[in-house]
Amino acid sequence: MKIALVCPASLPATQFGGIVFLAVDLAREISELGHDVTIYTTDLDFSNGSNKFNRELPRLEKIKKFKINRTHVWFSFKLFFVNSSMSKQIEDDKPDIIHTIGLRSYQSIVAWRASKKLKIPLVASDQGGLTTHPFFNESDLLLKMLYRIQNFFIKKIIDDATAISAANEYEKEIFSNLNGRSKIEIIRNGINLETLVSKIDFKEKYQINSRFVLFVGRFSKSKGIENLINALNIIKNEEKFLDVHLVIMGVDFGYEQKMEELIKKFDLSENITVIKNPPREDVISAYGESEF
Repeated sequence: MKIALVCPASLPATQFGGIVFLAVDLAREISELGHDVTIYTTDLDFSNGSNKFNRELPRLEKIKKFKINRTHVWFSFKLFFVNSSMSKQIEDDKPDIIHTIGLRSYQSIVAWRASKKLKIPLVASDQGGLTTHPFFNESDLLLKMLYRIQNFFIKKIIDDATAISAANEYEKEIFSNLNGRSKIEIIRNGINLETLVSKIDFKEKYQINSRFVLFVGRFSKSKGIENLINALNIIKNEEKFLDVHLVIMGVDFGYEQKMEELIKKFDLSENITVIKNPPREDVISAYGESEF
């Protein structure tokens, strides 16, 4: 079977988070079963943010048994990346089925339209963007208009999808509120055990000499980093928490400056380590050594 996975970002842009890893994991596992799998995406590159697009990235790259087809983004607003030539790539390749990941994206609209034009099944997944988008709390008029347009297309995509894959009960409830039909299935995200090996001594590398609590994710207000910093400020002088450190690992999605200002305001620079653009191996090592 010829399968198209469509998403707003893929390798090497690991800073984009769960969408990237879900698409790559699906592509790897499905291609191992003998299917012809291609990820259709943008040319977002690895950086401390979400706006570095690189024409030098391979347009078509084979990784193990699957392919990544990248098309250039000629316009972007926040996390809405427009790569209009992707539509022709999908239609020319004529897949048997399309799976779109990340519904609050231009790419999901392209996937929806391509599935209707080619008259093939459409599977939809999200990964949290429906209600926890990094820029939801901003009051910019253009952003509010964009969300209204997105919501219109999201409803269309969900209504027309052959199947909807939700990662958990919470996400299933969100989809159910948009479409009450019983085509929503919970398929929990898997873990690639091959990646859970690291030779890095995390504490030694980052000179951390105590227990630590770990946050890994985008530096975005919607991720609740502010709550962690406020909580640490409240307990920092309690005897049983004197040796507890907070490690924040990730990339900037509009909140890095405010986060650093908050750390400085509470005089927590000795209690918090911020690691920007962390290598994947360091993240894995941090998971293994953290208390929570």
